[in-house]
Amino acid sequence: MRNPTSSSSLSFVPAKTRAVTDASEAAAPLSEFGREMQAGLARSPRSISPKFFYDVAGSQLFDRICELPEYYPTRTELRILGECAGEIAQQVGPNAEIVEFGAGSLTKVRLLLDALETPKRYLPIDISGEHLEAAAARLKADYPELVVQPIAADYTMPMVLPAPLAGAGRRVGFFPGSTIGNFEPDEALAFLQLAARMLRGGGLLIGVDLVKDPARLHAAYNDAQGVTGEFNLNLLRRANSELNADFDLDGFSHAAFYNAPRRRIEMHLVSRRAQSVCLNGERFGFEEGETIHTEYSHKFTVEGLRALAARAGFRPGAVWTDPERLFSVHWLAA
Repeated sequence: MRNPTSSSSLSFVPAKTRAVTDASEAAAPLSEFGREMQAGLARSPRSISPKFFYDVAGSQLFDRICELPEYYPTRTELRILGECAGEIAQQVGPNAEIVEFGAGSLTKVRLLLDALETPKRYLPIDISGEHLEAAAARLKADYPELVVQPIAADYTMPMVLPAPLAGAGRRVGFFPGSTIGNFEPDEALAFLQLAARMLRGGGLLIGVDLVKDPARLHAAYNDAQGVTGEFNLNLLRRANSELNADFDLDGFSHAAFYNAPRRRIEMHLVSRRAQSVCLNGERFGFEEGETIHTEYSHKFTVEGLRALAARAGFRPGAVWTDPERLFSVHWLAA
């Protein structure tokens, strides 16, 4: 989980129970979120990309998730980054430009910046522009010598980064939080191939959640306080606010479970009864128990991630893990 920006193409197909309302509700031009939500509701099974979790409210809810006792990935990755910072800095080298994919609240990068020798510039990329700008302003205040240049964009799409600054060292990607797990396998390969091209001559530091006891995984995505459920349901709240949809939030519930054969957590919004929802002048019927798939979180073995990275064009290097081998951080040379 985190700034999953998987942007699979969604085919627009007829829903089982959909009817266009009268002319007074003629479809208005939609945002990217609106187009993908409309297409996701029309397909079977229904789904929406997890990149749309991260409006301002969703980003704040995710920050709360990271502090939950059940949610081990954040604190474990922070521990690895803190304890291994010196070794990581040796791999990165001096005067580096750091490109963070799905930057969020810019928390973990501080450990990296503190360890690096005179980092030149930091380029955080995130789809939630408002949240990113606020976080970047706080970081700049704490690191006045660092050039901080936030980029509001979908980092899974090809983009042209600013030219390197004069005297800059290697350009190094930072992709923490096991966000790579939010991609389908072919999408994970495509992203890593894109990153390898963008970072040629530098490298990628990537955090990856590891395969473990299913009970521990279940607890991490079904916390006792219900914050993950709020985070999931916020997607519908956002649709109501931004797309003039009429989702009844009490009519849906959060569900997350571990699919062991596919080594992934699956997260869904489950319709609690037969109901219909209107979005942009179109009505979508839900049967009781029907779901909207909202997120995958694939888990990896160390060897599996290294093999995937090699296929993408990286040269796998050092790997750091915690004593329980819950999580791993990899250096991939580009």
